[in-house]
Amino acid sequence: MSGEAPATPNGRESAPGRSAGGFQMYRPGAAGSVPGRGTTTEGAEDAPPETLADDALLDLSTDVAGKDVEGTLARLDAELVGLANVKRRVREIAALLLIDRARQRFGLQATRPTMHMSFTGGPGTGKTTVALRMAEMLHALGYIRKPKVHTVTRDDLVGQFIGHTAPKTKEALAKAAGGVLFIDEAYYLFRPENERDYGQEVIEILLQEMESERTSLVVIFAGYPDRMDTFFSANPGLSSRVAHHIEFPDYSHGELVEIADLMVRQENFRFDDAARRAFSDYLELRMARPRFANARSVRNALDRLRLRQAKRLVELHRPVGRTDLITLTDGDVYGSSVFTETPATEGAPQ
Repeated sequence: MSGEAPATPNGRESAPGRSAGGFQMYRPGAAGSVPGRGTTTEGAEDAPPETLADDALLDLSTDVAGKDVEGTLARLDAELVGLANVKRRVREIAALLLIDRARQRFGLQATRPTMHMSFTGGPGTGKTTVALRMAEMLHALGYIRKPKVHTVTRDDLVGQFIGHTAPKTKEALAKAAGGVLFIDEAYYLFRPENERDYGQEVIEILLQEMESERTSLVVIFAGYPDRMDTFFSANPGLSSRVAHHIEFPDYSHGELVEIADLMVRQENFRFDDAARRAFSDYLELRMARPRFANARSVRNALDRLRLRQAKRLVELHRPVGRTDLITLTDGDVYGSSVFTETPATEGAPQ
């Protein structure tokens, strides 16, 4: 999927038995494109690519989407530490769609791959980031029209009275049309203990739309693993329409330290050596306490760390330089109440 060879103007195949270059196919929503045709230039008439001969060879690296997909996967690697299984599954999906495009060039018809997904994992494990990159990749490969994600929760879908739920759900579906509908904490749609709950109506509408609009909409259900298992077990019709179940594991201590380093660099700060050791100690304590949310908790901790750094610098009552402004010290870290409170008396983590 990497690399991009020069494409022929209209993506036609080479002579039979020779390598077919210029792998160029329609991408929904791409400027200057029309269904069944390659990218056009203003005033130029572009014919649809002909079906390749049975003995032709197709260079996958010349697909016009290949470079975009590799760029998206590279950003995913740069943005998210670890998650090897998740990244491998994303690459498998990219390969599946790339091969599906190649099969179309040979006139090989098959059922369109289903891309509805389930992301299960704790808070702060990268589910939303992967959904954003997945939308970009699916768009680049021509599966959806727009590289966008519309995120909703139960409150965006379930109404408060009879006749209120269907319009709310259909409005959310309309906003996600052509892209990805990301339903966070999806298990809250199902509340069997409440006979008057309207969540089941949402599920019924989703079932219909996921089947009838699967060529223009991808739905991703997200939430904690145990609750999502219960959710799908109670709704087998929904589970059968979700082809890709991807698990997002909690980060290890070492990965969280690496995430902290990445976040600090992105904000133009740096840990001095003592501060980095102190933050490693902080994470060991914080991970053992309630409401720990992986990378989200790391970001929150760094925000509070910046507050303590700012207070320290102001109280110096002297001119400060660039080094002062970017450096986080162990004193900034040890100012957290995590180092002084016991788990039994812990309030809000700091």
